[in-house]
Amino acid sequence: MARANISSPTPYRRSRPTIDWNDYDPGKFYDEIISSPGHARAASRELVSFLRKQTMKHLVSRQQAADLAIQEMGISFTVYDDGENIDRAWPMDIIPRIISLREWGSLERGLVQRLTALNLFIDDIYNQQKILKDGVVPRDMIASSPEFLKQCLGAKPRYGVWSHICGSDLVRDGDGTFYVLEDNLRVPSGVSYMLENRAVSKRVLPQLFEKIFIQPVDDYPSQLFDMLASLSPRSADRPEIVVLSPGIYNSAYFEHSYLAQRMGAELVEGSDLVVKDDDKVYMRTVRGLERVDVIYRRINDDFLDPEVFRPNSLLGTAGLFRAWRKGTVGLANAPGAGVADDKVVYTYVPAIIKYYLDEDPLIPNVPSFLCTDDKHRKHVLANLETMVVKPANESGGYGMLIGPASSKKQREQFKALINKNPRNYMAQPALALSTAPTLCNGSIQPRHLDLRPFILQGKRHYVTAGGLTRVALRKGSLVVNSSQGGGSKDTWIVDTESS
Repeated sequence: MARANISSPTPYRRSRPTIDWNDYDPGKFYDEIISSPGHARAASRELVSFLRKQTMKHLVSRQQAADLAIQEMGISFTVYDDGENIDRAWPMDIIPRIISLREWGSLERGLVQRLTALNLFIDDIYNQQKILKDGVVPRDMIASSPEFLKQCLGAKPRYGVWSHICGSDLVRDGDGTFYVLEDNLRVPSGVSYMLENRAVSKRVLPQLFEKIFIQPVDDYPSQLFDMLASLSPRSADRPEIVVLSPGIYNSAYFEHSYLAQRMGAELVEGSDLVVKDDDKVYMRTVRGLERVDVIYRRINDDFLDPEVFRPNSLLGTAGLFRAWRKGTVGLANAPGAGVADDKVVYTYVPAIIKYYLDEDPLIPNVPSFLCTDDKHRKHVLANLETMVVKPANESGGYGMLIGPASSKKQREQFKALINKNPRNYMAQPALALSTAPTLCNGSIQPRHLDLRPFILQGKRHYVTAGGLTRVALRKGSLVVNSSQGGGSKDTWIVDTESS
């Protein structure tokens, strides 16, 4: 990869100390911005050149301006602590993560390939079950999945698509190779923070947007609306689309309201909807009942419809599942899509892609071990200190064991958990996650990160240009989740060939 020497002195050094990139050392890890001390990666030249001319005091003041903008814009997320809901300002580091447009093109094709195959898989699981009959995926693996909903058997959502909005987490290993770490096919969150990160970046780093060809992300709300509109059972110029939220105490409520506003859709809760005897969904308004065509639901399957799932749920709407089965309302994501969200099923995705598309995966999986396999389980139990162990259906970084950072007591606890319920666990070797320069305590330090692009599938596909980069703000940490102390960065897909 081409390098640009960025260590030569500039006139700025005569009057004030500026950032010396020779002092920045990510060690053995692949760094997204710096290829070696004093040298920038080709796509990052303009950024590094700009930062090199800044004093640390000036850079800190820009970070403070970003933090103030985040507070003024009301960008927040909710964490649950000791039974309390605590709203916190969204943590964003102003130094962006940069990927070249050429490299991103390959990743985009791989993400479309992956979601296409996964939707074919889900549709097959709830209908013909050919992949189970052919033994590519074990039948008991699906039957034992808590996300497999027998109520969905025989359902035929429009275009055969079950997961319309997917957030697949990507990581880069020490040699620079991208891997898919996991797929989020139920109710993936974070896209609003991707959009707001870009808005904040434009406010605090406007000069760079004039110099660098950065691919836009602003069209996501309109792309989301068009995808949802394609699910409408009625042919209308502007179908009635609503965003179904659990309410203000949900950790992602900011995103629910943000996306509803940006799409011009109504933000509703379960009590705002009613299913009448005609099996159609209506929204309560001051003008009376109005027909709803498509629901972008941000409620888990269990709480969606008390007629079918949890009878004591107050978050959903009675009859909603029945209306969806009858085809009178579009529902994104469809109930039952989580069967492919299972982290144990994840290990079969390369085989799933080959089975349905007759193609090799364009983006590889992280090498994985199934604890249901005796040989794999013995290997995992013997090497827990080098493994990341994940429960099949948890999210947010909860319930995991990160071997290299674990204690002997924690490893013993996980041995007992794995032996008690092998189906609930899979393991992966702890990767040497890539790093990026991050402003920490008045200095620039390498921090580990991942990337969550968002992929839409309805009548057609759409992939965000980049996605939400999440950063482990604690030194040496591999946990990027905001609920556990992580932060974020704007992600720039840069067209170096047009500059």
